[in-house]
Amino acid sequence: MVDEKIDAQGMMCPMPIVQLTKKMKTMSPGQTLELVADDVGALEDVPAWVSRTGNEMLEQRQESGKYYFVIKKK
Repeated sequence: MVDEKIDAQGMMCPMPIVQLTKKMKTMSPGQTLELVADDVGALEDVPAWVSRTGNEMLEQRQESGKYYFVIKKK
């Protein structure tokens, strides 16, 4: 169960990261967010963003051409 979800399907780089950054600013520490994207660039961009911002990647998976990321806010 996650606290927030972002459906970034159909968005090309850098929009999934823009949406992720915007949503995380509204969340409290310890809350989780699931991002769903279909842009292959998200496979590199999202983990790099998580690392750079100090948040925690709880899950990363691929299903049927979609990329799922579950991130915990620091």
